[in-house]
Amino acid sequence: MRIRAAHEGDVGLLLELIGELAEYERLADEAVGTDGLLREHLFGERPAAEAAIAEAAGGEAGGEPVGFVLWYTTFSTFQCLPGVWVEDLFVRPEHRGGGTGQALLGHVARVAVERGYGRLELSALDWNEPALAFYRSLGGRSKDEWKLQRFEGEALSALAERDVQPPAAQ
Repeated sequence: MRIRAAHEGDVGLLLELIGELAEYERLADEAVGTDGLLREHLFGERPAAEAAIAEAAGGEAGGEPVGFVLWYTTFSTFQCLPGVWVEDLFVRPEHRGGGTGQALLGHVARVAVERGYGRLELSALDWNEPALAFYRSLGGRSKDEWKLQRFEGEALSALAERDVQPPAAQ
């Protein structure tokens, strides 16, 4: 197996893997991204994220794609350091249990350490016990006291449109 950085020619493959992940997570109806959007935000003028692909052992050109990881930079005000948020980590079911997930997560951890980042974070669905157990086995700690808050769609638009003025200084 090898882990390699994704390149622009991988956009279709990444969308296919994202679709498989969405099916596994029972969220296929939320996977509405397009080839153009993914291309722009991974390989455009201002990339918002990075990705790597795991390939099964193969010839010089690589082998069968078996998984991917996608991450982006965050920032900790408490540490005053950047960090990494792993948005998605996915290994095709027939390739699970052989170290691919650990290799993908290890790749991102090395990127974070090489760049001097302070932490790596991710989330898993509360029903996905295999993923939660996997992260615990690698030393991950659940931060149950933190509850993710999300603004999207109409809620995001409504928040952006609010015209709240700070109180006048006294």
